Amino acid sequence: MKDPRAFHEAPLPLFPSDEAPGAPLPSGRLPSYIADHRRRLRDRFMQGGAAALPDYEMLELVLFRANARQDMKPLARRLMETFGDFNSVVTAPPERLLEVDQVGPAVICELKLIEAAAQRLARARVMRRQVVSSWDALIDYCHTAMAHRETEQFRVLYLDRKNVLIADEEQGKGTVDHVPVYPREVVKRALSLNASALILVHNHPSGDPTPSQADIDMTAQIEAAAQTLGLVLHDHIIVGRSRELSFRSEGYL
Repeated sequence: MKDPRAFHEAPLPLFPSDEAPGAPLPSGRLPSYIADHRRRLRDRFMQGGAAALPDYEMLELVLFRANARQDMKPLARRLMETFGDFNSVVTAPPERLLEVDQVGPAVICELKLIEAAAQRLARARVMRRQVVSSWDALIDYCHTAMAHRETEQFRVLYLDRKNVLIADEEQGKGTVDHVPVYPREVVKRALSLNASALILVHNHPSGDPTPSQADIDMTAQIEAAAQTLGLVLHDHIIVGRSRELSFRSEGYL
């Protein structure tokens, strides 16, 4: 896996500041310069939506809930400099987040809540819907759920006779470049769900969705096992950082 990018302290003009440098605040009423700043950020968001705020200010809004008594701009900057963008911060593993100064359980909880909400919203757009008519939404869901993971994950989407998505299940987690997959378990689960077809999905933490020979061989094994039981393997999608690859579209199936 590519080493995490190292960022150095960015020049202050990259982060227009209307707050004082971060430091624990005394108990009592929130200082007006912080209260006013938070109100302005909330107003801009409510009036213009996400497009009205850069990533680091969106992150500040999230962090406000984690610590009501501290200027959160410096922490937002540190997180952005460490992980690169809003998505990478929100999806970063808790153990890596803890390496950032002033990140504790409250901050991690808020970030993971945002991640879970995004995944749940994306999933709601595809569950119990026909895959053919919601293919773009399905790809968006796969990207949201898997693109920023630092280890490989293998999922199976199970479809009924009308190609309606009836189950989305994680079959395994692995390392940065490998995840164990058991074709027998994949098709066995399809039978227990009374599914008629399936779509395989896994991610490449390297960012490059090009299939390895192991990916191709594993897909062939699952397809053979599925055909034996009258099941259809519609596709195998590999999720990269910025794009996805379809085995069906690329001629591997």
